[in-house]
Amino acid sequence: MKAFVALEDGTIFEGVGFGLEGEKEGEIVFNTSMTGYQEIMTDPSYKGQIVTMTYPLIGNYGVNSDDVESDAPKVEGFIAREFSKITSNWRATGDLGEYFRKHNIIAVEEIDTRALTRHLRVSGVMRGIISTVDHDPEKLVKKARESRGIVGVDLVSGVTCRAAYEFEGVGTEARSLHCVVMDFGVKRNILRILRQIGCRVTVVPALTGAADIIALKPDGVLLSNGPGDPEALGYAIPEIRSLFGRVPIFGICLGQQLLGLAYGGRTYKLKFGHRGANQPIKDLATGRIYITSENHGFAVDVDSIKNETVRVTHINLNDGTVEGMEHEAYPIFSVQYHPEASPGPHDAYGLFEKFRAMMDSFKRTGNA
Repeated sequence: MKAFVALEDGTIFEGVGFGLEGEKEGEIVFNTSMTGYQEIMTDPSYKGQIVTMTYPLIGNYGVNSDDVESDAPKVEGFIAREFSKITSNWRATGDLGEYFRKHNIIAVEEIDTRALTRHLRVSGVMRGIISTVDHDPEKLVKKARESRGIVGVDLVSGVTCRAAYEFEGVGTEARSLHCVVMDFGVKRNILRILRQIGCRVTVVPALTGAADIIALKPDGVLLSNGPGDPEALGYAIPEIRSLFGRVPIFGICLGQQLLGLAYGGRTYKLKFGHRGANQPIKDLATGRIYITSENHGFAVDVDSIKNETVRVTHINLNDGTVEGMEHEAYPIFSVQYHPEASPGPHDAYGLFEKFRAMMDSFKRTGNA
């Protein structure tokens, strides 16, 4: 199948369709991870986006039912230089082509992903469309320009859970702590690790109010990752603020951005974002450098926070953007990167231990 990738600035790439015929719009972004394509596809933070993989060969180890971060793929589409037609891994239960067809994912290969990535780095990520059914470049560019994009759009409503539930996970260890997770698009590995550190985990929808969360008697609240523009989630900001001083809070990715807004600050869109498993982060307290997994297109403008005492704890060494914050009066901290990895390095797992220590202290003293 002949296929096209069309960008809103008029740039066109021609390739070959792989998996499913059709057409899909979304923000065209790139991810620099060498592995973990299944975790990337199922990460709810990619809702509204078409992902370009910079690594040239995708799919050689197939797919399975374990390496997923949600109930189904959330990407709008997938682009690669080459999708492997051969599956070679003892854990594989299927191949990538079957997976695309099963989950209605439109994918395009034989694209010069180096050129596409370079273009997005120079010009910034932008709205685009992939199609195997419309071969008119001018029409495709017009459709890309008319697509809604992600700025100002509430994408969380399409990925959050519909009702509260308790995450069971695996293992039979004692659960001495209770963590409530506000689900803005939470990845399963976050929930798994919370279980591993001794938490009973209750996941609640993004629209859940602070009073209902406190009624669950949590020892801590985690604000999860999720897709899109944090400023579109006006309903969540006052509820998060109402939790300040009442319970320890840990924010991850979108969770950090929402905390920034709850502190009274602003967020802004990055030119091409950070997406990959090789981002260098500096801990400002120790000087230690971590290699981390990231997936975000917005960041907190910490200088815009005037009425709360918040300090920056981590920065991105590629561009100096804020990667971690901590409140100086309340037990609240956050990071822009993904300490649960999946895919990615495990350098930052210790942040979950820090959160556990906060919850332990709160459980003993009853003071946040």
